Amino acid sequence: MALHLTPADLAMRNGDAGAAAAFAMQILTAFSEALGAQALLDISGAHIDGCLYHGQVSLDFVEKLVAGGGRARVLTTLNVGSLDLIHPELVRLSPEEQTPARRLMQAHEALGCVASFTCAPYQTLYRPKFGEQIAWGESNAIVFANSVIGARTNRYGDFIDLCCALTGRAPAWGLHLDENRRGEILFRLTGFPASLEPTDALFIAVGLIIGTRSGERVPVIEGLLPPRDEDQLKALGAAAASSGAVGLFHAVGLTPEASTLAAAFGGRVPAEAIEITPAQVADALAQLSTVPDGVAISAICLGTPHFSRAEWDRLISLLRAAAPDRGIPIYVNTGRETLQALEASGALAGLDRFGLIPVADTCTYITAILERLDGVVMTNSGKWAHYAPGNLGVKVAFGALEDCIASAAIGRVVRG
Repeated sequence: MALHLTPADLAMRNGDAGAAAAFAMQILTAFSEALGAQALLDISGAHIDGCLYHGQVSLDFVEKLVAGGGRARVLTTLNVGSLDLIHPELVRLSPEEQTPARRLMQAHEALGCVASFTCAPYQTLYRPKFGEQIAWGESNAIVFANSVIGARTNRYGDFIDLCCALTGRAPAWGLHLDENRRGEILFRLTGFPASLEPTDALFIAVGLIIGTRSGERVPVIEGLLPPRDEDQLKALGAAAASSGAVGLFHAVGLTPEASTLAAAFGGRVPAEAIEITPAQVADALAQLSTVPDGVAISAICLGTPHFSRAEWDRLISLLRAAAPDRGIPIYVNTGRETLQALEASGALAGLDRFGLIPVADTCTYITAILERLDGVVMTNSGKWAHYAPGNLGVKVAFGALEDCIASAAIGRVVRG
């Protein structure tokens, strides 16, 4: 069936709302037709993944929209860019490399987007509500919005997310629709002791496993412990989206569309049932490290996805207790909003003596921030551990947050 456009859609495509909106609608309708969508739907917000500079085409596209008078029609937040505009001294790129990256970030602001520059917009003032139709880029943000909040978005990539923002429309297709949000594949935790604790590592490992095994199917997790906080579900989703193509997961009794197993599957029978055992969890976590215990470390990297205030509070307590003094930098990626609140409260006072280096607007696995790339970097992030060896060429040790700070205090990898 052909894509049906409303009179307002057609008017926008014909230029009634300006050149940029027409260009965006032309791209969006072609994209929707390719998907087989039958209509477009209204969205209430967007999150743009195209702020990271990948080449001249990225800049040309956005500046064309600016020149055409483009403006976001819905609340639109921005994902990380290639620069830390708050701490420019941290960026190890030449002026020639920084110029187009800065122009790209500024061009998005010129379109009326909020200068959030965070991969965790769901932990800001701009968090959507259950059932809201949105168009989000950034893999971890997509899976969190769909799964933990119950908002609705497909996995939108660069350019398409921005076209949705400038038109206020998205294809009525995929995870926007009820029938495509039902579970398709079951993962059941089994063989774990009754004393099992809801550790960060457990949630990351489950995410890695479902990401690897689900393909494009919607996974349902049964037997997952109640999380300490939503940051553990954030870590699960980020790992699942990094290791696979997961845009939505259901955790029975924990996420809003999975009050029961039957509700999660919407009356359907799982196409496949897979057990997750302690041995599989251990194996998944082991694959995140490229070095053994005892190896000297050159840096700690935390906050992928960006650290929340709750994560900062845990970190600050650990830093003050351990008082690491080995000169090992502890980089923490976080959002502007979170960082400003921390600084205003005085919570970070004196922590630089322990090696703490807050990083905003970007992330240490995607741009030149780290002072040394020849050593071992330790992280508590499954996503950082998954991508950094390929992106940066560094050796990685994965461990819990407590392990990372204990390792910084003695200068080598230790894990409890």
